Amino acid sequence: MRYLLIKFFGLFLIVNSIPLQSEAQRAGYWQQQVEYEMVIDMHTDSNRFDGYQKLVYHNHSPDELTRVFYHLFFNAFQPNSMMDKRSRTIADPDLRVGDRIYYLDETEIGYQKIEWMKQNGEPVQFTVKGTILEVHLNEPVMPGETVVFEMEFRAQVPVQIRRSGRDNAEGIRFSMAQWYPKIAAYDDWGWHVNPYIGREFYAPFGTFDITIHIDRDYVVAAGAILQNPEEVGHGYDSPGKKLNIPDGQKLTWHFRAENVHDVVWAADPDYTHKTAQVPDGPLLRFFYQTDPVAKNASDERQDELLENWKALPEFTVQAFQYMNERYGVYPYDEYMVIQGGDGGMEYTMATLITGNRSLRSLVGVTVHELVHAWYEGVLANNEVYDQWIDEGFTVYVSAFIMNELFNDGIEDPMLSRYNSYYNIAGTGLEEPMHKHSDHYVTNTAYHVASYPKGAIFLHQLGYIIGEEVLQRSLKRFFEVWKFKHPTGMDFLRIAEKESGIELKWYYEYWVTTTKTIDYSIESVEVANHSESTIITLSKNGLMPMPLDVEVEFTDGTIVHHYIPMRIMWGQKENEFSHIERIIENDWPWVFPEYQFTIGMPKSEITRIEIDPSGRIANLNHSGKIWLPSVEEPEEEDLESEAK
Repeated sequence: MRYLLIKFFGLFLIVNSIPLQSEAQRAGYWQQQVEYEMVIDMHTDSNRFDGYQKLVYHNHSPDELTRVFYHLFFNAFQPNSMMDKRSRTIADPDLRVGDRIYYLDETEIGYQKIEWMKQNGEPVQFTVKGTILEVHLNEPVMPGETVVFEMEFRAQVPVQIRRSGRDNAEGIRFSMAQWYPKIAAYDDWGWHVNPYIGREFYAPFGTFDITIHIDRDYVVAAGAILQNPEEVGHGYDSPGKKLNIPDGQKLTWHFRAENVHDVVWAADPDYTHKTAQVPDGPLLRFFYQTDPVAKNASDERQDELLENWKALPEFTVQAFQYMNERYGVYPYDEYMVIQGGDGGMEYTMATLITGNRSLRSLVGVTVHELVHAWYEGVLANNEVYDQWIDEGFTVYVSAFIMNELFNDGIEDPMLSRYNSYYNIAGTGLEEPMHKHSDHYVTNTAYHVASYPKGAIFLHQLGYIIGEEVLQRSLKRFFEVWKFKHPTGMDFLRIAEKESGIELKWYYEYWVTTTKTIDYSIESVEVANHSESTIITLSKNGLMPMPLDVEVEFTDGTIVHHYIPMRIMWGQKENEFSHIERIIENDWPWVFPEYQFTIGMPKSEITRIEIDPSGRIANLNHSGKIWLPSVEEPEEEDLESEAK
């Protein structure tokens, strides 16, 4: 198999403080830090809750902060919100949303209403516009200072529409994603205060201390460590009843998470709680319903779905082992797989997934979301502008994990992910990958840029620098940039250091433009009295690439002709040591054609192919292969003709 497995080396040490410097960090690097304390009183009969929040905010920036912003995500679930209007006017709306928000009544909408706020103990004024809260500071927060904000708020959980909500299609009562007033991210671009339209998130790292008071019948699952298991029953199933908590009395659940940028939780009276241990890794917790598993399903279907959930833990353990060995060690003590939400949504220490699926689908969505724990969770790049890192890297890694878990035996499972990109490339509908996620013209353009094209970024990079070097780069990326919000260029710099190849051209073309790759074999002609062959290649697209050209001869031997680009200032090692490789002169990207000579007669060539691995997203599928024609007439010797 061409894609080498990299052995795990080194151990990861969890620290309680956010690291602010690293030998590989950009000069002057800094990031903000937060400490949340929240107490929630849940009223399950009205789907509302009262909340108190204390936020300790550390300004590690060199800037004087004259105002502060929060996100109020639940406010998006109201008729004529920006999310509602966008969904009703976009050409290809998400079918989960459509026009559903527009028809919500007062009991179905979502909201977060701020009762009061304080800055360092003194009342402070604020303004709310849609999903954004602006705090008018009593005094600026100076560089290096710490400020304490407090607030009380009331909230209503919307009907389940997108990610968060109540009473989802599978009957889960509460899927609590983006459920609290959340401080906006501040970095060297300034405040990130874009209204919530329905896509990506970005927030500072910190600690979360959360207390939830809820009816005794509910089991609570959260992306954090439960601090009082003895008070809710160690097994969690029917905790209030087992502990003889009287009807109408609430149970208190206390959770804490460190070095995370968000916490999700869910609650349902019918959750079953199971665990599995990853060797030398985290404890896995699974929360899923058992009665009924699926509405209006036959008994046989119910049994099948339950068996799928019973099989899921072992697959999840294997996936964690795969990630820990190859891409860096998961740095937290626990991870939760929680039935809820509207599909699959990742959080640092947990995921919400819908559960009424086939076994492969259930494993697939779990694998995808847990891989996010490395990229969306620990690395935590700015998803709003560079969602392709989080989503694309996850698609790439998940393809190989699923191939191994189900013993598919596919040599390169990533190649099947190229078709979505091919369907849109060159049509005028594609949009660049580096773009605010809410500002794509269509959901299709957003999806292709984020998922398949983001994954192809990595796979194609493996072609440019070599697969083994790519794997080293991914592991080093995680070790150097964990907990530090890296950018795409931060990853590229690591790949440059590992490979010795200049790669900024690749980032510019593939990430910031929609220029396409289109190489073809223009001609194959005899030369030197038929003793050698001249091959002419054409660059028909606007994006340049180095080329591997495979030549096969009548005796079955194969030779690779490697054509680097001049702007690379380096070349990859031979990935296939069992195949002879000839390094040709580099190709200046402004030249539309390129020629090289093979010291063998054309009559002895049975096949010439550009990139036989298929990793280049070359639009000209037919033009990349040359096969001799049985009716091909004799050609004149090119050199003789020239004389």
